[in-house]
Amino acid sequence: MAPYRQTADLPQLIPVFPLDGALLLPGGELPLQIFEPRYLNMIDDVMAGDRVIGMIQTRQGGDRARPKLADVGCVGRITSYNETSDGRYLITLTGVCRFEAGEELDLRLPYRQLRARYTRFGGDLGQNESLEAPALARARFARALKRYLNLRQLDIDWESAQEAPLEALVNSLCMGLPFEPAEKQAFLETPDLAGRFEILTTLLEIDAGDPDDEPPRLQ
Repeated sequence: MAPYRQTADLPQLIPVFPLDGALLLPGGELPLQIFEPRYLNMIDDVMAGDRVIGMIQTRQGGDRARPKLADVGCVGRITSYNETSDGRYLITLTGVCRFEAGEELDLRLPYRQLRARYTRFGGDLGQNESLEAPALARARFARALKRYLNLRQLDIDWESAQEAPLEALVNSLCMGLPFEPAEKQAFLETPDLAGRFEILTTLLEIDAGDPDDEPPRLQ
């Protein structure tokens, strides 16, 4: 990973990949399969440079071919790259820093580019955010998660979940669970991990209802 120690080290002009429902958080890893010609072109270009792409969702407005972009996205760096025999690219983006979407540039390219403003999210760089949650909050979270997964018939390795740092588990669930695009955007725009944890717990409870069984323990 390139040593981005401050926001000034990050590229100010970035190509963006608008993809609703896909969430990249700082430090997270997002696997992507690229097959559209315009995005194959984008990957070719960034692989020849700093390997940086901005993941961003869309919002209402604009036309179908060029919808309006969300106000906040996350820059990721390509840390894994493979090309298939049929011309697809299989990449992994590792999240670096969130950004506010600034001016979009018309550079006559098949993909979109904009100016990224990182000032608001400078805290994403150079630190590993930890999460300290009271026992009751952890129990509430574990109870809601268990019911959510059971309701949707999704499996989780509870032994691994118990051993994982809570901050890593929260971020991976925010990225990986099938929440609505607006909910994914809320995770992204929440200032800190504690807020993300609270939103995640609340959404799990809304989807799963109130539990009657004894919650598993997440240490």
